[in-house]
Order: sequence, then C-alpha cells, then structure tokens
Amino acid sequence: MEKKKCPQCKNLILITSPTCLYCGRPNKFITKQYVNNKWNKNNNKNLSNNIFINKFSIFILLLIITIFIIKSN
Repeated sequence: MEKKKCPQCKNLILITSPTCLYCGRPNKFITKQYVNNKWNKNNNKNLSNNIFINKFSIFILLLIITIFIIKSN
C-alpha cells in the first residue's frame, strides 16, 4: 500500500484514504472520485432495484410453494 505525507500535519496516510486520519484534511487525490462513487445516483438506483427484485422473487416463490402445499392436502 502506497503512503504519502499529509500536507497539513505531515503524518503518513494511505493514498486511497478519503481523509487524513490524524487531522481530517481531505485527500485531494481521492476525494472527488470517492464522493462521486458514494453519491452516484445511478449506482444507488441499481442497488435498490436489485433488492426489490430479489424480495419480489422470494415472495412469489413462497406463494407458489404455499399454493402447492394447500392443493396437495
């Protein structure tokens, strides 16, 4: 893991960290990319759609199993 010195407090921090762990100064090399990935609305919509589809498919599967159990009795 590559490290660099924080310009404000001069402690070593990872290049991939969004902020300095010691003084909290934003890491200018990663901050823009970090913020874009964190707040990317398309990424969040895709995640919520996947969760909804998974829950819906499980509900349908359980409903079908329940109907088969009721019909067999």
